[in-house]
Amino acid sequence: MAAEGAGKRALITGLSGFTGHYVAQELRDAGYEVFGTITPGHAPGANEYAVDLNDRAGLAAVVQEVQPDVVAHLAAIAFVAHGDVDQIYRVNVVGTRNLLEALAALAKKPSAVLLASSANIYGNSDAGVIGEEVPPAPANDYAVSKLSMEYMARLWQDKLPLIIVRPFNYTGVGQHENFLLPKIVSHFRRKAADIELGNLHVWRDFSDVRMVAASYRKLLAAPAAIGGAFNICSGHAYSLGEALDMMADIAGYKINVHVNPAFVRANEVVRLVGSNRRLVAATGPLSVVPLADTLRWMYSA
Repeated sequence: MAAEGAGKRALITGLSGFTGHYVAQELRDAGYEVFGTITPGHAPGANEYAVDLNDRAGLAAVVQEVQPDVVAHLAAIAFVAHGDVDQIYRVNVVGTRNLLEALAALAKKPSAVLLASSANIYGNSDAGVIGEEVPPAPANDYAVSKLSMEYMARLWQDKLPLIIVRPFNYTGVGQHENFLLPKIVSHFRRKAADIELGNLHVWRDFSDVRMVAASYRKLLAAPAAIGGAFNICSGHAYSLGEALDMMADIAGYKINVHVNPAFVRANEVVRLVGSNRRLVAATGPLSVVPLADTLRWMYSA
């Protein structure tokens, strides 16, 4: 693995984000020299550039300076309930287009450009286990923005070696508490007696962020992945009740759950569970971490 990226430069957009931290570590361990973009307003460290995806000229200058061999585009508005709809589309669609334009202008093109989409594009599918061939049916603006990004990226597929990833839900140490599982873990860590949640009747295919990061690294190094779209998932759905029971076992007590109507989303996707067969075919066996182990890691961090 250490020779995989030897002598190569990797650019990660959203380097300081939850996923970016883990992808950077994977790529460094594989021998890459890692560079990244971070949100303006934060002081950049070594090999970091504070640039907005919608700063077309600034982003192009960063790309020209880094001259990346591989790119993992993770920067996005990633919270489904984000309040600024205009920003969702500007960052997720126009920002991605600015990046692709800058990469296409390089004299030496990267060998792989990974674009993070989302399993949310499938919406409320009745397919059971969702494969990549399932027709998209986005049910919120976040999902529409990610599907729009995919369609826009097709305009660049003859110029750049693109890989689309559609991660299902994933979690781990460092994820913000406005996401469901970190919120639950946080309540148990501080021994809260009660918790307010939204719709309890939902099932999600939860993965460990470390598995997701490893999958991204493997795809960037897999020639067969170029031009493909890949679900990133465990292939197993957990109900919210199961996750709460796991945490009760870990923490040694049961929490009182209250449904807050304000947390119940319109057009809630009821069940999301994916097939990872195409991913396994491209990268080899996955190191799937049982959800209880991920929750235990988060609780004890």
